[in-house]
Amino acid sequence: MSKKFPVLKTDEEAEAFLEQDLTDYISAENFAPYRYEFRPKEKSVNLRISEGLLDAVRSRAQTEGIPYQRYIRQALENAVNRPAPAAKKRRQASR
Repeated sequence: MSKKFPVLKTDEEAEAFLEQDLTDYISAENFAPYRYEFRPKEKSVNLRISEGLLDAVRSRAQTEGIPYQRYIRQALENAVNRPAPAAKKRRQASR
């Protein structure tokens, strides 16, 4: 079990805290995954959706711990990165 991080109220306290060996404070239990978006966002999209759907999206985003617009963007990225079903691929290829 690692030591709990103290509450630091000033930059000076934080700097002094970081001067010491932090081995006793760092362990796998102290870390949580963090999603970082690398690509810049160049375009803006306006989208009309129902209030109920927006509420559900905001709720799910809050559960995930991310802003709702990022949640929508990730949902879109996941949808387009999924392999298309074989029947749809054949239909699209024949057009």
